[in-house]
Amino acid sequence: MKKFVIASLALLTVSAHANLHQISDDAAAYAVDTYQNAQIHTLTNLVSYPTVNQEGVATPTNPEFIGFKALLKMKAAELGFDYQDLGYTVLIGMGQQAEKVTIVTHGDVQPADASKWQQSPFKVDSTSEPGKLIARGTEDDKGAIATALYAMKAIKDQGIKLENRIELMIYLAEESDWDPLEEFMKTYQQPKYAVTIDASYPVVVAEKGWSLIAPTFSGNSNQTSVYVSNLEGGAFVSQIPEDASAILHNATEADIETLNTNIAALKDVKVAVTEVNQGIKVSVKGTSAHSSEPEAGFNAIAHLAEVFKGIELENNSDGQAIEFINQLIGLDLYGNNFGKIAYKHDFMGPMTVSPTLLKRNGSDITLSVNMRRPVGKTEAQLKQQIDTALTNWQASNKVQLKEAKVVIGTPMLLDSAPHAQALLDIFKHFTGDEDAGFVSIGGGTNAKLFDNAVSFGPSMPGKKYTGHSEHEFITIEQLKLNLKMYTAMMIKLGNM
Repeated sequence: MKKFVIASLALLTVSAHANLHQISDDAAAYAVDTYQNAQIHTLTNLVSYPTVNQEGVATPTNPEFIGFKALLKMKAAELGFDYQDLGYTVLIGMGQQAEKVTIVTHGDVQPADASKWQQSPFKVDSTSEPGKLIARGTEDDKGAIATALYAMKAIKDQGIKLENRIELMIYLAEESDWDPLEEFMKTYQQPKYAVTIDASYPVVVAEKGWSLIAPTFSGNSNQTSVYVSNLEGGAFVSQIPEDASAILHNATEADIETLNTNIAALKDVKVAVTEVNQGIKVSVKGTSAHSSEPEAGFNAIAHLAEVFKGIELENNSDGQAIEFINQLIGLDLYGNNFGKIAYKHDFMGPMTVSPTLLKRNGSDITLSVNMRRPVGKTEAQLKQQIDTALTNWQASNKVQLKEAKVVIGTPMLLDSAPHAQALLDIFKHFTGDEDAGFVSIGGGTNAKLFDNAVSFGPSMPGKKYTGHSEHEFITIEQLKLNLKMYTAMMIKLGNM
């Protein structure tokens, strides 16, 4: 009798699993059939708010964020969900169960240079490149918000029973300031499962730590020998810069020959040389990318410095910055020239080191070098190696940095999350990719603030991530696939 009972329970478990699988498939198909156009329409509305955080303006008092939250509140009411405005964080929930699944997104976006877009970056462009929805935030991360809302709606429509509450968390300063969320998480009840939808597929179980080296160079030129002025480049720290330029003064014929030789050797960027008042302006056009994936772009700042290799420049702030880039970074992406800081992890890959922004304050210039570090070195060890490299560089160049800010971020490796395999199975099922496995990314999401969060989309493996670039988009087909997988994800985790 005992064996019969055990066997019966096993059959019931298998049957329930198969039934849930079929329910998920049916709900995913229903979600796309019913709400594909609605999620595109909602994404269009979300994008129309330029939710770029401004220095000196608190997010909760910023009119664009106030309008953005009003739209979210209206959509929550329309779709039948509860809504909480908690200042920097919005929670949109379905169900009153004691335990919950938190789906983590963000509603703020990086700045966008309107001159580099065919249409306004804050208006979805669906005509320039058919099949693509081009706008700031479509991939990072407003597309994911729209998809999550309609995945929840499809589940609600179908009356599917869930054991856990589904709670969509939308943080509003992910791109600029994590402090308010870190404070919020001190009182937020940790969920049973957490999933960020702000990264890549198949399932992200490791994230490198966002880090920064920001030296400030100081010094004026005597303007009698060869020098550089008006050095500029980059838009923000987490973007591989697309543009950089500088003006070369008092160049000799030999300097011009060196300049032209260096330019001819550069194959991945466009370089323009124009005569200007009292000098020669050199402008480099690279390719922007998310700084967590420097391989996906061509760094205009690094290539601009390369143009001046072999030309003896004055040690004004501009010249110091160029020499610093050439000597400690160059066109290498992994810190191999920066003292002993380079290292890699078998799963997470190498640390990346990218000069991303030049910011001038009077005659001072601050260079931001964005690093993404894996596990494998302690914070103290890496900090010591950075300090040694900076000290040695100053000594060898007979200059003194005005300041050198160093930030060492914490990497995350979570290869034992209890729901990671369930998400991987969903990805395999809907894509047919049976070889898919867990992955690591260079970017950092709010997953780090949860006990057991992993990331699930919205970007496909093998495709260039366009968030933070000046050509951000998501395809209509990708939105459709995301809607299927997020619906199945919520059903699965809602019943685990």
